[in-house]
Amino acid sequence: MAERVLVTGVLGCLGAWVAKRALDRGDEVVGYDLGEDRSRLRLVLGNDEQSVTLLQGDITDLDQLERAFDECEITRVVHLAALQVPFVRANPSLGMRVNVQGTTNVFEAVARRLDRIPGLVYASSAAVYNADDPSPAPEAGGTAPATLYGVSKLADEGLARVYHAEQGVPSIGLRPLVVYGAGRDQGMTSGPTTAIAAALRGEPATIAFSGATQFDYVEDIAEGILQAVATSYSGAAVYNVPGVVATVDELADDIRRHFPDAVITITGEQLPFPTSLEAVGYERDIGLFPRTPLTDGIAKTIALLRDMT
Repeated sequence: MAERVLVTGVLGCLGAWVAKRALDRGDEVVGYDLGEDRSRLRLVLGNDEQSVTLLQGDITDLDQLERAFDECEITRVVHLAALQVPFVRANPSLGMRVNVQGTTNVFEAVARRLDRIPGLVYASSAAVYNADDPSPAPEAGGTAPATLYGVSKLADEGLARVYHAEQGVPSIGLRPLVVYGAGRDQGMTSGPTTAIAAALRGEPATIAFSGATQFDYVEDIAEGILQAVATSYSGAAVYNVPGVVATVDELADDIRRHFPDAVITITGEQLPFPTSLEAVGYERDIGLFPRTPLTDGIAKTIALLRDMT
């Protein structure tokens, strides 16, 4: 049966990919976003971009959000709207309003409509961990984030737990690490994707972190979210995303296999998170989580970006 899926933050990279996968499954997609730039939707969805109903709305405005829920008769919710690490660092008050108050509003709106919306799936982050956490980072861990963004995501996980305990709202949160793929053009860990795009244009690029980390292909995360949305779930589960561990140098070498003359500079220290994440809960409780090899993910990203140039 087709669902009517509300995707907050639909104009972001992951939001566009979730919209694509939902449309592929035959669902209707209503995007809720404060912005107006549909370029990522156009990049990811191509001719299907106009199939997404876009509502311009503020996630920190509960009344406006609830009107969207009711006027569009929403039956499923994917909550992705958030400000990323650099933007939260630049404006902490706004970051917390969007990332924490906004998430509170989504949980509150769902809690009042459990008769037709059986919970929600939301994006948390590996930023709930810090560099001192062990690697692979235990799925049950993550208590001392190294960034304000991570603090906001840990707060979101706490909101999910309390909304389930007090109001019976089921939820699933997913924690990706370095998300890459077409459309990822901003944020602390966007360097791998912007380097691919620069190589395609014949321009130099800089990736501002080094060392080994876990790379998560964006389409895998989108598919994992949609699988979770279609699952009957209870509780307030939080799962790490199982990605591919590699060094930034290995990623750069893979880009150069496609573009031998690519100039990619790697600067900075290792990310302030564990190198890899323990990720067993999702496949135990929901099903197989897609794992695209890094080489294949880079090739897919190049192909899609090339088609749009």
